[in-house]
Formats: sequence, C-alpha cells, structure tokens
Amino acid sequence: MTSNRLIEPEKRRGKTVAPRRVARTAIATAVTLALVVGGTMMVRAEAPAVSLHSATGQPMALPSFADVAERVSPAVVNVKVTSEVKTGGVVVRGLPGMPENMPLPEFFRRYFDERVQGAPHRIQGQGSGFLVDPNGYIVTNNHVIDGATQVTVVLNDGSSHTAKVVGRDDKTDLALLKIDTDHPLAYVELGDSAKARVGDWVLAVGNPFGLGGSVNAGIISARGRDIHSGPYDDYLQIDAAINRGNSGGPLFDTSGRVIGVNTAIYSPTGGNVGIGFAIPAETVSHVIADLRENGHVERGWLGIQIQPVTEDLAAGLDLDEARGVLVADVVPGGPASVTDLRAGDVILSADGQRIENYKDLPRLVADLKSGSRMELDVMRDGKPLRIDVKVGSMPDNGRVASASQSDDQLGENPHLGLYLAPLTPELRMRRGLDDGSSGVLVARVEPGSPAAEAGIEPGSLISMVGADPVSSPAQVQAAVRKASAEKQKAVIMRVERGGRALFVAVPLTA
Repeated sequence: MTSNRLIEPEKRRGKTVAPRRVARTAIATAVTLALVVGGTMMVRAEAPAVSLHSATGQPMALPSFADVAERVSPAVVNVKVTSEVKTGGVVVRGLPGMPENMPLPEFFRRYFDERVQGAPHRIQGQGSGFLVDPNGYIVTNNHVIDGATQVTVVLNDGSSHTAKVVGRDDKTDLALLKIDTDHPLAYVELGDSAKARVGDWVLAVGNPFGLGGSVNAGIISARGRDIHSGPYDDYLQIDAAINRGNSGGPLFDTSGRVIGVNTAIYSPTGGNVGIGFAIPAETVSHVIADLRENGHVERGWLGIQIQPVTEDLAAGLDLDEARGVLVADVVPGGPASVTDLRAGDVILSADGQRIENYKDLPRLVADLKSGSRMELDVMRDGKPLRIDVKVGSMPDNGRVASASQSDDQLGENPHLGLYLAPLTPELRMRRGLDDGSSGVLVARVEPGSPAAEAGIEPGSLISMVGADPVSSPAQVQAAVRKASAEKQKAVIMRVERGGRALFVAVPLTA
C-alpha cells in the first residue's frame, strides 16, 4: 500500500564523480564531454583531474545496472488493494451490560444514547511485490495488503490478475500472494544477504507513487538495524531511493538476486533523506516457506519477559560484562514456568550460542519448532547454572481481531482493529513509562477500524475493559468477546496516553 509504515521517503543522492585525467587533444576548446562506455564514465576536460582507484590501485568504474534491471524487471509487480472504511458509529440505547455506577464522562453517556452509522466508502492503495516462482507466488509486505477486501496484481506486461492472500506475518511485515495464469511466469530467486557488506551496490525495483516499474540504485549503508517495528527487527539500511509505493518491492545485488524486501523509510521532514530499510533475504526465505506450507508462521516460545543487561545492571548483578538478557518475569503456564528459570536470572547463552544483544534470544527461540529442547546457560547470584527447557508454540494473542468479519461471527471474534503487546519492562523503558504503569500496550491500530475511529492511538495503554483491569492481550481479547456475546453494541476501554486517562467507547461492529 502507499502508506509508509513508521517512516518516510528519502531524496535521491547527487553523486559527483571526479573526472579521470586524460591527455589533451589537438582541439583547444574549453568544452567538457561526458562519455559512457561499458558502464565507465570518462570525462574530458581542459583542466586536469584526479583518478579514482580501488584498494589495489586499479581504476574504479561506476557500474551499469542496465543488464540486471532488464533481466529482473519482468518479475516485479504492482500490487493494488481496495479497502472498505466505515464512518460514523452505531445506534446504541443506554449502557447495556455496564454497571450503573461506572465512572463515565457525560459525553460518553450522550455517545451511547445516540450515534448513527455512516455509509462505508472504499479507499485504494498500491505497493510492490515480486514473483518467487513460475506458478504465481508473490512476496510483498503485510502492511501493503493489510485490511484489503480485494488485491489485484499487475504484471510487467500490463495484465491484471486477482490475487488471493496465501498467508501473512505481521511480526516481520511479510505476506505471500498467489495468482493463477495459463503460462509460467518470470520470477527471481532469493540470494544470500548474509554475504552482503556495507558499501555494496544494490538495486531497488518497484512501483513508487504508482508510476510503474522504476529502478533506483544505491549502497548498503548499515546492517542489523532495529527500527522498533517488531520483535525481530534486523534490517538492511540502504540509501537507494525508496518512496511510497515501493513497499514490498525487491532489493537486488549486482548479480540480480534478491537480498531484501524494501519495507520502510526514515524521514523527519516527509521528504527523501537517504535512509531506507529492507528485510534481509534470510528472514524472507524462512517466513515465506512457512506461509506457503501452513498459511502462518509457527514460532518457538519460552514464556519469559526479558530486558537488556545494562552496565549498571551488570555491576549490580556482579557480572563481568554487560551482555545477555535479564529475565524480568516468567509467564504463568508458559514453557519456562515448569523449569527452574526465575525472574532475576541472566541468560548468557542458548544452545551454546552467546547472547550479546537482548534480541538475540527471541530470534533463536523463534526459529525452533514447538517441542524442541533448548539449553540455557544462566547466571544466578554469581553462580552459573544450566537449565533445560522445552520450547512451546508462540500463542497468537497479540491481535484482538484479524480480518473483517461478518455479523454472525461477532460473538466469536469481534473486529476492533487493535494490535496489542504485553507491557514488558523493556517496553516500559523504551516508551518512557513509569515502573508502576500497568495495562496492555497498543502496538498498532488498523486504519479505518472501530478502534481508530474511537480515537485509540499506537503507544497508548489499555488499563481497563469495562469495569475490569487488564494486564495481557489475552485478557483484553476475552473481555471483548464477552461483551460481544452479551450483545453489547460497544465496549468501553480506559485508555492512557501522555499522562492522561479517558474512557473510550469502541463499537463492536464487523
């Protein structure tokens, strides 16, 4: 979709190349002539110039991406989506199911007394994608197709095809589509992004601003970037121009293999500033394989809440160095709850792999299947321990409602458009929240959803649903389902943001 997730576009770099020194010709003119021969730019100038040399002393030639672009472009597609947005609210009389002494502001009582349902309207957006086999499987970003009621893929030859969503994974922002044709399609292969180095040339191909196939070149600026978009952030940072509509498009190396999926951009001004982010091909390969086989991604889960080990914590825990992860809590009923693992333990390695960063452990665990065994090397009260834990399957309770659903499904899974996360110590620290803060963090709000129309914003805390406090996504989910089963037309949530708390009424609509 054309929405920028997190961040925004970058400006195309202007690159000045120092001209090469050449001999003067017999023609004594002051004219500069640029020639492109075999991808090498040579500049004839009257004034002397310096040469660009590689580390070996050989002259450096600027690359031409023409051959690669010509070869890969037929596999890059335009993804068009249509979504339906409902405006207004619902007619509600009284406060069904709510206690008479519920401390609601007066305007909420007026809200419940009369709200009229507005007419739905359609919105359209577009992004990019690429074919990964000749049978019509297409990789794109989850945020491109999120909330879509119809997905259409336009191939490089201009033909349009209705696509079905095979699977999607919001934690890595990847989705797999499928189209049917009567002939094999051009496709590209995933490469090895682990071998990509900072400074390597890359090529981004996509559909910026709906203009159709566009090619932008740049370099890898950094690796392993965490942009706080999810628990498995490990982005390639690039300076190739990424704009609205490029989301979901492929990032190629100079051999024409896909080493990433262009996903996000950073822009404090709204313009291009030369910072884009791509999901590495290794992540794409694992996720897409699961989506193709199962329609979802199964991840391992230990059932613990962790936080980084800072220098101060390391000193207080009598550790030699600030590394590993500190166990802040053990989730009751989770896989780790039946082991000797405790809050306050520091996990230094898992299955023999050192834990340097606090995100290393979630990635290692997520790659394991449910039922696998994992050995944790732990430091407790200055003494080393080894704890064996059986990995469980990560519960899918981070989202209250998935796709839009019909009225007869409301009692089972009401649609609110909220994506929730447990309030861990690490999230408290990242969000600047007090240690005493409690509730469930709103990680994301689906545009045009009932939650969005009620004014709930990402970063807010939901501390109550109805008259009951909540501290986990599962509790919110259960309370919303209960309200729907009791035929309530809306559910009341106490939402905290920026030091202020207010009650919000969210219609229980499909």
